Amino acid sequence: MIPPVELPFLARLKIFVSYYRPYRRILMLDLLCAFVVAGITLIFPLCAGYVTRTVLGEAGPQALADLTRVGVFMLGLVALHLVCNTFVDYQGHVMGTRMEGDMRRDLFRHLQAQPFGFHDSQRTGQLMSRLTNDMYNIGELAHHGPEDLLIALLKFGGVFVILAGINVKLTLLLFAFLPFMAVYAVFFNIRLNRAMMASKVRIADVNAQAEDTLAGIRVVQSFTGEATEQRRFEAENAHFVDSRRAEYRADAYFYQGMTAFSQLMLIAVLSFGGFAIVRGALRLDELVTYLLCVGLLLEPVSRLVNISRLLQEGVTGFERFLEMMAVTSSIQDAPGALEVSRVRGEIEFQHVTFRYAPELPPALYGINLTIRAGEYVALVGASGVGKSTLCALIPRFYEVSAGRILLDGMPITDLSLESLRRQIGVVQQDVYLFAGTVLDNIRYGRPDASEAEVMEAARQAGAHEFVEALPHGYHTDIGQRGIKLSGGQKQRLSIARVFLKDPAVLIFDEATSALDNESERLVQDSLERLARQRTTLVIAHRLSTVQNAGRIVVLTEDGLSEQGTHSELMAHGGVYARLQATGLRM
Repeated sequence: MIPPVELPFLARLKIFVSYYRPYRRILMLDLLCAFVVAGITLIFPLCAGYVTRTVLGEAGPQALADLTRVGVFMLGLVALHLVCNTFVDYQGHVMGTRMEGDMRRDLFRHLQAQPFGFHDSQRTGQLMSRLTNDMYNIGELAHHGPEDLLIALLKFGGVFVILAGINVKLTLLLFAFLPFMAVYAVFFNIRLNRAMMASKVRIADVNAQAEDTLAGIRVVQSFTGEATEQRRFEAENAHFVDSRRAEYRADAYFYQGMTAFSQLMLIAVLSFGGFAIVRGALRLDELVTYLLCVGLLLEPVSRLVNISRLLQEGVTGFERFLEMMAVTSSIQDAPGALEVSRVRGEIEFQHVTFRYAPELPPALYGINLTIRAGEYVALVGASGVGKSTLCALIPRFYEVSAGRILLDGMPITDLSLESLRRQIGVVQQDVYLFAGTVLDNIRYGRPDASEAEVMEAARQAGAHEFVEALPHGYHTDIGQRGIKLSGGQKQRLSIARVFLKDPAVLIFDEATSALDNESERLVQDSLERLARQRTTLVIAHRLSTVQNAGRIVVLTEDGLSEQGTHSELMAHGGVYARLQATGLRM
């Protein structure tokens, strides 16, 4: 659960306005065009009143010429109105979309910067909802908000001046409705805002449930879990429908109430305006102008209603954006962090303790371990003793709770994250390949690598032969998450990716677990060649991998238990020997 962000209104407004900065020229032109559109709209009723007066009241020899000039003038206004409105509609939308894209870019960068611990506690579907649905609503507000507000205020003020000039009493009667409209609007806006926030949370839950089910569709179908997943999805979907029902109820009360107020205003003008004509206090051409202006008055009211809707949706989305952007990464570069280009690879753990959360027991406690540069070390132990966690602390995927880790004698917290992680290559147990070609996936380890270098990395990982046998070789599309490849093939490509990166420190988190014996032999041979000049940590559970290690470190729930070569540990008859004797996977 992400806590709501606590920022003053002006601070939030400043952040929102800052996204206009790259597009301030378009914004100024957009507002200028909106100003022209509002002004032209105000001129039309005056022209209609003039035409009515000229034809019905003061028709003379020059009437036809006057009407012709007014008609040409109004045609010119229509053309200018069309040009300006087109600019507002097109360029304004483009500006809003670009701002939406900028916010989405910043949010995506922010999400990528979050440590493993953050992503462990989040559902991907909910994060996707913040990146898509929320950003769209913000873009609509960024576009329509300023121009609609300017047009509404200009029309509102202009109409008031025109109406007051015609009949002050009737104008005051008309504007007496406005305080009641404002109170009504504020009351139902609050209800609408709450309903929209609940709706956004619910659609995020729907996205999360759908993403979870579809990503694991093979497990779902293999366990015939379709009915279970359908029930879960329908439950989340029903909650979303309920939240939308509440939103639409508040929306209906709001808009229908505003429509009723508008109609009451029109009835008041017709009734009292008619009485004024009967008493001779108002001319017919003035009533025509008045009625047209009342129609214009309803249009800015409608725009203000639309702005309130955009504010509800956009502000709700922007608040969720700020909530996420306010989440600070627990793993950041220290002030003046060092950039290292190449390290020898000596790693030292000094009294390292780690908890996944403050309220949880330690996953690692009091670890003291030195790994010499170029040493080949295997980490073994029963499942859950912290082997993978220990390795994840080296590139700072997680931050130690106590103690420190040194790389070549330098605390890793003193190094920049980017340069630290450039020195370390990780092949994880859970292989992840991106949608795209084989070439793209291997080259992910070094984007500027040539195709020949990619092929050489694949040879080292024992992948070249099967890649060449694919329909388009290295240019074969492997599908989402490498779905078109076998488990062993995917693992070898992920290993090739690290070979191409050519780091000083290698971490293989059960990297050969998905390989058959032949593939494992090929990878193991390549791994040993690569490890000659590099520090290598292998989380292993197969005897063949352990036997080839220069040193074996045994972890238990109590910490570091024993270390030595395979023969030394077997002769010692301790934890390692018992694991081997019982045949437990490590």
